[in-house]
Amino acid sequence: MCQINTDPMKSQVGYLDIVVPPDILDYPTSTDMVVREGSNVNLRCVAKGSPEPVIAWRREGGETIRLLTGEEVSSVDGPILNISRVSRQQMGPYLCIASNGVPPSVSKRIMVIVHFSPMIWIQNQLVGAYEGQQIILECHSEAFPKSINYWTRDKGEIVPQSGKYEPMTLENSYKVHMKLTIRSVNVADYGTYKCVSKNSLGDTDGTIKLYPIPKPSNTYKSKGSPRKDIEDQPDSLQLEEEYSSAAAVEYVRSGIILTSVLIALSLLLQ
Repeated sequence: MCQINTDPMKSQVGYLDIVVPPDILDYPTSTDMVVREGSNVNLRCVAKGSPEPVIAWRREGGETIRLLTGEEVSSVDGPILNISRVSRQQMGPYLCIASNGVPPSVSKRIMVIVHFSPMIWIQNQLVGAYEGQQIILECHSEAFPKSINYWTRDKGEIVPQSGKYEPMTLENSYKVHMKLTIRSVNVADYGTYKCVSKNSLGDTDGTIKLYPIPKPSNTYKSKGSPRKDIEDQPDSLQLEEEYSSAAAVEYVRSGIILTSVLIALSLLLQ
């Protein structure tokens, strides 16, 4: 209040508001956490400032957040984020964002790591190949922590990296695409192959059966296919059939003429 001692006295009242940008408190706020798949996760974020900050949650990669109702949303407001029965798809970094209209807004990154044992999917469990063919066997696995992946044969022996066999793995987060290339298949290569995936929580495998098939024929006309009409045949075959038909007609005509001459001679001799 500003006051002037006059007669009468004069005064003026003013108000001062002090604003403070938001600041996230480390202690009450959640830190990175490791959980098993299927468990419940509660993330907490506490911030101070003036005015009181508003808290919002987002996923760092822009993925949606699944609410308890099953609804998918891009952000959630409030100091606490509840994730029920967390799945591997919900693994990743989450951002706690605090703002109160006083710049700058602040955020904290909280990593949610979901552990689960390996799982394997095989699209084709029966694969046919003829001798001399190059073939690729494929498996898809998911696991976290990251798994050890390899191939085995019928008796459990590991398929080595060699000129004939080429194992390969393509990794994307917790997903692994396993490939086994077999060059110039021979009789000894037929049988059962297993793709194996192991981590600290367990192991699993999938089976692929490689069996022999006849080598495809390179003949023009496939076995059992119906005869083509003249209009559907190549030009060379059409010309050949037309020529053969014309030659047959000429041969018959010549035979008729020769027969007529012989009959006439026999009548004259009589």
